[in-house]
Amino acid sequence: MNLNLRKAILSNIATNDQQQLEATIVDAIQNGEEKMLPGLGVLFELIWNQSAEQDRKEMVDALEQGVKSASQGLQ
Repeated sequence: MNLNLRKAILSNIATNDQQQLEATIVDAIQNGEEKMLPGLGVLFELIWNQSAEQDRKEMVDALEQGVKSASQGLQ
């Protein structure tokens, strides 16, 4: 079976409005289930592709800070 996960995820959210998209993100993060990670990755890809260079830099800066904070909690 050849499943295109990206297309399936996009198909599932194609008609969602802003509130539904936000709820999807919040739900995926709060649940913390591993199976939600591919969906979040596809959403991040969409955000990244629609963002200007300065916005991308801000996302990477925020990501770096998040990684540092999370990794401190692992020690």
